[in-house]
Amino acid sequence: MTEQQIHRPVDDDTLAALRDFTTSVGGALGHPAVGDGVWRDLAAASADSAVVTATDDDALVGVLHLGAPDTDGVATGSLVVAPSVRGRSIESRLVELALDDLATRGATRLEYWVVGDAGDIASSSSPPVRALHEMRVALPLTGADAAPSWPAGTRVRPFEPGRDDDAWLVVNNRAFAHDPDQGGWTPDVLHQRVAEPWFDPAGFLLAEDAKGLAGFCWTKVHPPSASFDPEPLGEIYVIAVDPGRQGTGLGRALVVAGLGWLAGRGITTGMLFVDAGNAPAVALYEALGFVATRTDRLFARAVGG
Repeated sequence: MTEQQIHRPVDDDTLAALRDFTTSVGGALGHPAVGDGVWRDLAAASADSAVVTATDDDALVGVLHLGAPDTDGVATGSLVVAPSVRGRSIESRLVELALDDLATRGATRLEYWVVGDAGDIASSSSPPVRALHEMRVALPLTGADAAPSWPAGTRVRPFEPGRDDDAWLVVNNRAFAHDPDQGGWTPDVLHQRVAEPWFDPAGFLLAEDAKGLAGFCWTKVHPPSASFDPEPLGEIYVIAVDPGRQGTGLGRALVVAGLGWLAGRGITTGMLFVDAGNAPAVALYEALGFVATRTDRLFARAVGG
C-alpha cells in the first residue's frame, strides 16, 4: 500500500534516505535524478523547504522536493519516481499532497522538474512549461574551432573573487534579465557558488574590452560517477555575453575557450544545459558538435486551481 507524507523541516534521516533513493534511481536512469539545486536548498536547512515522500511497504518509491515559496508565491521543486512504479499515479498523489500543503502557506503555484525522460511519470500533468536540453560534445574540439577567434580588442583572464564580483553581477543579470534561474543573482548567491568545493577561478574566464566586462564563460568539472559517468565531465556552467556586445562572435569564442580550458585538464567530454526554446543558442552548440543527450522538463500546477 502506497502512503504519502510531508517532511518539514527535513531531518537527517529523511535527507539520507532521499540521497540513497535518488542515487538508486539515477543509476537506473543513467543520469542524476535531481539537479544540484535540490541539495543546495536542503543544505540551507530552510524551515520552509519540504520533501513529500511516497512509500510502498516502507520503501521509498517517490519524492517531491519543495523549495520555499518565493515572493510571487511560486514553490519550485523536483519530482523523482522509481521506474518500477511509474504509471501507478504516484506522481499525482505527491503533487496533490504538495498542493494541499502549499495552500496553507499562501502559495499560488507549484512548479516541478522531472529530470530526463518524463514518460508516464507526468501523464496526468499539463504539457511542460519549460524544457532544458543537456548537450554533450567530444573534446578537444578540432578544425576551425580548435582555438577561439576573439573580437578585436578582447582581453581574456580568470575571474578574481572579490575584485570582479560587482562587474560580473551586472553583466550576468543584464544577460539573464528574463531567465528564472540565472537572472537576479545577488552577491550572496555568487558567494555561495564561489564557496562550492568544485569552484576553480582558473576555469572562470572573463572577456574584457575597452568598455569593461563584455562576457564570460564559467566552467565546472564533475567528478566520475560509478552509476552513470565513469569519466569526469567538463560543464560550461554559465556563459553569457553582455547584451551590448551580442552579434560580435564573442559568444562562440567564449564557448570554444571554455571547452579548450576543460580539454587542457584532460576532460574528454564537454556538456552544458540550454533552454530548448533558445533556438540561436541551440544552433550555435550544434554547429560546434554538441548533441542533445537528455531533456529535463518543468511542469506547473496552480495552487487551489
